[in-house]
Amino acid sequence: MYKTQPTERVLNLPAGYYGMVLGTIGMGFAWRYASTLWPVTRWPGEILVTLAMVMWLLLTAAFLTRAIRFPRSVLAEMRHPVMSSFVSLFPATTMLVAIGFVPWFRPLALALFTVGVVVQLSYAAWQSAGLWRGKHPEEATTPGLYLPTVANNFISAMACGALGFHDAGLVFLGAGVFSWLSLEPVILQRLRSAGELPSAMRTSLGIQLAPALVACSAWLSVNGGEADTFAKMLFGYGLLQLLFTLRLMPWYLSQPFNASFWSFSFGVSALATTGLHLGQSSPSGFFHAIAIPLFIFTNAIIALLLVRTFILLMQGKLLVRADKATLMQAEERE
Repeated sequence: MYKTQPTERVLNLPAGYYGMVLGTIGMGFAWRYASTLWPVTRWPGEILVTLAMVMWLLLTAAFLTRAIRFPRSVLAEMRHPVMSSFVSLFPATTMLVAIGFVPWFRPLALALFTVGVVVQLSYAAWQSAGLWRGKHPEEATTPGLYLPTVANNFISAMACGALGFHDAGLVFLGAGVFSWLSLEPVILQRLRSAGELPSAMRTSLGIQLAPALVACSAWLSVNGGEADTFAKMLFGYGLLQLLFTLRLMPWYLSQPFNASFWSFSFGVSALATTGLHLGQSSPSGFFHAIAIPLFIFTNAIIALLLVRTFILLMQGKLLVRADKATLMQAEERE
């Protein structure tokens, strides 16, 4: 009797895994800011930022390796009505890593920012404008659509603020705000009236928490950190989205924990940073009272996500692998 040879299995990580970088580095930025306000060590922030950079480097190596060896699998992801939006997390996290490098090594930060901006604008023009041809299925209209034009432009504004390009930051902020306002009614209409999301897609609603809070963070980045009326209004809408998110938590938790739960993380980490900014702006009152409780809450959420993800990794359930032969057959069919 002949024994069958085991097939070679290769990493096949979807671009959505970059969501782990978003929340981790966002929490690192919150701790960096906290260390300028309180007599606490700066090391939690530096450790989280470094951890996020390592995640980004490993995910990028895996993504680029797949793009070189099995380009059709990446193209299929880019053409998928839902997964295509998550491909834009590559330039988004590249720009966040650039922000992380600003206090350490500005030339590298500038290089990464340039790459991130060029890629995010190019991909948004290809992916988002491509939806205007009227062929996008209604059931694929999820909060993931915010990523290419809303999240990326807000992050571009944040990077511009960190690098001192305030006018350019306002341009990106405007692009993000008006993209957000045009998409939100369509997405909410689909969520309310076009049938329940499948269980595997429900965690994408975690992205709904992010636009207002990330917009607030971007605005504070380009306006010199002034906690003005507009910042407070954005923060208020973010708190409302947090309330909605908590209301639906049992619905999200109907599936086992997996990497898609990181979709909640960037909005949560932005909640920490913006809450501290607004709390610092006044020695008393509403924002001062909620800043520390929100900071503790967001730390607990990110810590839980990190621990649960590490457990998945140790159990061998985090890294997605596919048969090399299967991927090669798919390449040949294309």
